[in-house]
Amino acid sequence: MRRVILLAVIAAVACAQAAAQDAPPRTPWGAPDLQALWSNMTATPLERPPAFDSLTTTDERAEAFEHASRNAFLTDESDGIGGRQSEWWEIEGEMTRIDGVARTSLIVEPGNGRLPYSDAGRARLQAAMADNLHRFDDPETRPATERCLVGGSGSTGAPIFMGRYNTHYRFVQTPDHLVIAMEQNNNVRIIPITGKPQPDFRRWMGVSRAHWDGETLVVETAGFMPGDAFKPAAPILVSDKAHVTERFTRLSEGELLYEYTVVDPDTFTQAWRVQQVFLASNGPMFETACHENNHSLPNILGGGREADRAAARKP
Repeated sequence: MRRVILLAVIAAVACAQAAAQDAPPRTPWGAPDLQALWSNMTATPLERPPAFDSLTTTDERAEAFEHASRNAFLTDESDGIGGRQSEWWEIEGEMTRIDGVARTSLIVEPGNGRLPYSDAGRARLQAAMADNLHRFDDPETRPATERCLVGGSGSTGAPIFMGRYNTHYRFVQTPDHLVIAMEQNNNVRIIPITGKPQPDFRRWMGVSRAHWDGETLVVETAGFMPGDAFKPAAPILVSDKAHVTERFTRLSEGELLYEYTVVDPDTFTQAWRVQQVFLASNGPMFETACHENNHSLPNILGGGREADRAAARKP
């Protein structure tokens, strides 16, 4: 009898220890602890590919998609420094899994997993893409990423889109602020946890205010700069009038649930919502040396002037 009781006590202690290890950490002041070095690299795309017709898929199909995506990415561009087979790109991500089930798109609403562009929004996206590729007469028409003002593909600011490199985010937390230091472009978001209304001004990456909703930190962001509406090379358009609500929930020592909703009537027919899991990383996080502003603008403007001279020489 004593042996049975002893075994029961040992089992109960082991279960309690395991539960304590799996429980999300907390700060010394009792709030959920969001602090870690996180990576948002994933093989799950923002929008659902045609190969899938539902939000979730089997492990077998997920593994096949991961393998095919990795091979397509490697062979889609030539070798060499800056090529996709160089040290620049990150391609080893697995598909996002929530509750253990693989997701086919990060978008969960609308149900088709696609960005709900309005006709006007899609026209503005196409115009931005045309400007990005074909306008050479004004440095201020060049994308903010090329001018080293924000990170590429919308990987900095709100919401946090997934890029293909520099996908680390260092979260530092105090009782009244959350700081997100970003590997991409060395950008830093300093978010007051105040619950106060949004101030009426604009800045790169928007103006953010946060409040706690139980175990989740809710961050409301508006006041975006017009020059950061277009996110190359994704390409995505989120207008300067958008309102973004982000939700950060620590699931465990190694996982952070990141959710966001974008409300942007100038661009989309409805609000759209994303769920993604950030994974803890050993790092390190490197400094980004953004030289596009040093080289791209003079080269593009010089090329544009040469094109003008060539056109003038034609009979």
